[in-house]
Amino acid sequence: MSNIVAIVGRPNVGKSTLFNRLIKRREAITDSVAGVTRDRHYGQGDWNGKDYSVIDTGGYVKGSDDVFEAEIRKQVKLALDEASVILFVVDLQSGITQFDKEIADILRRTQKPVILVVNKVDSALLEHDATEFYGLGLDQYFTISASNGSGTGDLLDELANHLSDEKLESEDDMTRLAVVGRPNVGKSSIVNALYGEERNIVTDVAGTTRDTVNTRFTKFDMDFVILDTAGLRKKTKVQEDIEFYSVMRSVRTIEHSDVCLLILDATRGIESQDLNIFHLIQKNKKGVVILVNKWDLVEKNTNSTKEFTQAIKERLMPFVDIPIIFTSAITKQRILKAFEEALAVEKRRAQRIPTSKLNEVMLEVIKEHQPPMLKGKNVTIKFCTQLPTRTPQFAFFANLPQYIKEPYKRYLENKLRQNFDLSGVPIDIYFRKK
Repeated sequence: MSNIVAIVGRPNVGKSTLFNRLIKRREAITDSVAGVTRDRHYGQGDWNGKDYSVIDTGGYVKGSDDVFEAEIRKQVKLALDEASVILFVVDLQSGITQFDKEIADILRRTQKPVILVVNKVDSALLEHDATEFYGLGLDQYFTISASNGSGTGDLLDELANHLSDEKLESEDDMTRLAVVGRPNVGKSSIVNALYGEERNIVTDVAGTTRDTVNTRFTKFDMDFVILDTAGLRKKTKVQEDIEFYSVMRSVRTIEHSDVCLLILDATRGIESQDLNIFHLIQKNKKGVVILVNKWDLVEKNTNSTKEFTQAIKERLMPFVDIPIIFTSAITKQRILKAFEEALAVEKRRAQRIPTSKLNEVMLEVIKEHQPPMLKGKNVTIKFCTQLPTRTPQFAFFANLPQYIKEPYKRYLENKLRQNFDLSGVPIDIYFRKK
């Protein structure tokens, strides 16, 4: 059985802070506003040689009119279905609440091990106050301070007793696909359509996904980690601190990904904020596939796809060698194709072109169109090679590399793309003294 640990509890008891302790890095957004964690959030950790995955759930809240809280309840149920061990977090400072009792009732009915965690016990003087939590009927409890780390060692020792010795496959070696775009373009809906179940909370309120949600996908002969980000907004629109952290997280998600699926809203076309995200992907040298979502909502004629593609390419000039796929999260049209294309981009990004083949093709290209003369001097390129880097980079060796200008560099890039199938892949060209 896989070692999956779910952290549950009502909002604002410190689940995300504990999550960050368990995975040893700051990943979930923590804030003193109740209900900051809206989606389940995944991470990995280890203790005493035992590996585990952690799910940080949204706070379990019952009987609320808030649209998110009803959805968060569903998320907790899903987390309980997936977990092998449950950490039920309560808050010493507020004592037992009605919500705690309701959650305890649910947890007493599960067959899975439940560990009661009394958080915010920030000093030994407060230990005695925790005895009231025996009232929840869950046998033993562990007192911790998730913020300063006290008590977490004992908690982890207990947790390790319930874990198998199975090793988790490190996600660091797997292809990481980031789903990015402006708020409310349908990123979470696309992820849900791919899985065929509601992995992320989807509501029609922009900016529902605040954290990056990492999930592994293994179906249809595909195996990758998918990063579903909070929507990137213009900085001026970012009013809450939480929104600011989300934008930061989205930027970090792009940095940590291999290929980005940039989602556009077909009903709005490509906007300046989409271009900003695209340039961020380019700057970080990530592969990219553009998904035009909500295509089912657009009135179409026979040329619609062609015209829309042309309009996108004009805005993205000079980066036009990018796969563009028209999708609908609602009808699931071409969703699988989009992810297959993203994996193909990663394969192209990792390819190594043999030096002999590269020279055979590119020296012919250079012969057809030589670099322009400068200051009466001929510029000659005699040799080229692919550099041993994470993304495709090429060095061209010339007698006067300083005289080769941007237009000629662009010409060589276009020819590389035409000859070696580098669609959606960022490439760099350097000129060096031979």
